[in-house]
Amino acid sequence: MIKLRLRRMGAKKRPSYRIVAADSRSPRDGRIIESIGLYDPVTDPATVRVDADRARHWLSVGAQPSDTVRDIFRREGLIGGQVTPGVDGTPDATAADPSSEAASPIA
Repeated sequence: MIKLRLRRMGAKKRPSYRIVAADSRSPRDGRIIESIGLYDPVTDPATVRVDADRARHWLSVGAQPSDTVRDIFRREGLIGGQVTPGVDGTPDATAADPSSEAASPIA
């Protein structure tokens, strides 16, 4: 199975990541099939660059994104759905909506 996941790059205590397509059996920083973007959480705000055409291609052929990559793709508008609280602390859409059922007090 092909996974879209993060590959750690950068110096010690200063991580940056590449978004890669890799076989699910290969190690985190091991052999990759293709690099499709980068994610740098150290900058303020976090830097994200994704080749949208290649990301859509891999998703269309059945590649499964990791949880973090899925959240990054949602923030970039590549896939639908709500953004979950991620590494950068972005709140999800339901927490900001006071009319949602979870936010209303129980009587």
